[in-house]
Amino acid sequence: MPKMTASTISDSFLLQPHLALHIPDGYLSLPVSLICWVIAIALIAISLKRVQSEYQERAVPLMGVCAAFIFAAQMINFPIPGGTSGHLLGGTLAGALLGPWAGSLVMTVVFIVQATLFQDGGLTVLGANIVNMGLIGTFGGYYLYKAIRSAVGFNSWRGMAAGVAIAAWTSVFVAAIACAVQLALSGTIALPVSLSAMAFWHTLIGIGEAIITLLALSYVWRTRPDLLFDPPRRKAARLYAPR
Repeated sequence: MPKMTASTISDSFLLQPHLALHIPDGYLSLPVSLICWVIAIALIAISLKRVQSEYQERAVPLMGVCAAFIFAAQMINFPIPGGTSGHLLGGTLAGALLGPWAGSLVMTVVFIVQATLFQDGGLTVLGANIVNMGLIGTFGGYYLYKAIRSAVGFNSWRGMAAGVAIAAWTSVFVAAIACAVQLALSGTIALPVSLSAMAFWHTLIGIGEAIITLLALSYVWRTRPDLLFDPPRRKAARLYAPR
């Protein structure tokens, strides 16, 4: 068994309350925060331009409904062993319903509201939270979901289910690793401690993310498959729909 030093124990207790990826103020250094802000602002600017030029007006109500659902779902925490809890992030869900550009804007709005009204994540590190859960969660989740769905069966429920479950879990895990690296680069916590803690717990939290996302998209698939950003062909959708 490895020897636990006082520093390691202190680092573990420091990290424990903040395993949900919403980084608080004061936990990132100025250079790391600024780099994340530059990436986040560029992402928002490009997303706004793409949404204005490519999306139809009928997508706006769906963006509002999606934002409200993800915001409400993130308020519900599910307990996991070890005294912490997890909640839906929603990046893959937003990407599958709205596409990566509109989905990233929805996630950004959710994070801004959470940080300003509920102090869930800091304002100075909002850029990092947008990068971790918006950029990685929405873009990474969407393109992985689309690739797996295309490989397994784009117009089958099986393909959608496999793609969204794997992508949702992966997006949470990769976002946790990115968060751990940011904390370590900022000198807040040792990299081995942050990586091991974040990777272990978010392996479990990612399972909850995958289940919730799959349930939500399965309902849309059965009732209104046309609402998906990449809808199945109607004939194929009826043929492969789960009984």
